[in-house]
Amino acid sequence: MATMDELKQAAAEAAAGLVEDGMVLGLGSGSTAMAAVTAIGRRVAQGLRVIGIPTSNNTAALARTLAIPLSTLDEHQGIDLAIDGADEVERGTLDVIKGRGGALLEEKLVAAASRRFAIVVDQSKMVDRLSPGREPIPVEVVPFGRKNTAHRLAAIGAKWTLRQKAGGQTFVTDGGHYILDCSFPRCESARKLQEQIDGLVGVVEHGLFLAMATEVIVASQGPSGAPEIQILKKMPA
Repeated sequence: MATMDELKQAAAEAAAGLVEDGMVLGLGSGSTAMAAVTAIGRRVAQGLRVIGIPTSNNTAALARTLAIPLSTLDEHQGIDLAIDGADEVERGTLDVIKGRGGALLEEKLVAAASRRFAIVVDQSKMVDRLSPGREPIPVEVVPFGRKNTAHRLAAIGAKWTLRQKAGGQTFVTDGGHYILDCSFPRCESARKLQEQIDGLVGVVEHGLFLAMATEVIVASQGPSGAPEIQILKKMPA
């Protein structure tokens, strides 16, 4: 039977296969997305010409070691294809929760600027319905007045914790912000929740990526135990 790492690798290789010569690429964060960056790097070594827009400092560092040419979102406002991982993907809608790794702001900026936004996951990330009540949604907030922002989040039903690093220090994003990991036990609609969070002063961004993914590459166990790839496309509205 394929291991979880083998499933992630299979999804990453399939995502790298979407890349065409001359593309401007959004390079995502997280373990599966980083595997895709590595696979793209191997193609670059074989002559593929691309320009990468990294979504985190860690992604940028990996891309440099692979000699993937990098640029910025200011230089390339139109991105041909962004490839990124996800924490949860809702079947049917392809709505996504992302950012539990901490790079949600940059990831969403790149996704919003992309003509195609491909999510790469293993089968464990697929759910029938997003679960804001069971698993936390990262909410990126400015440090100034963050307790007041947390109170506003609590007023719309959030149970929150300030994200910390392993040593107990407050986690700080690449953009210099804090993350409040918020669960919403009474949430009935992800779209309504998105509107509520978007309306709060002090919130920079959140991990609800709704109606953004154009395709999802899922690696699952095939009948023989080897990885099997399925590409899901967004259903018509």
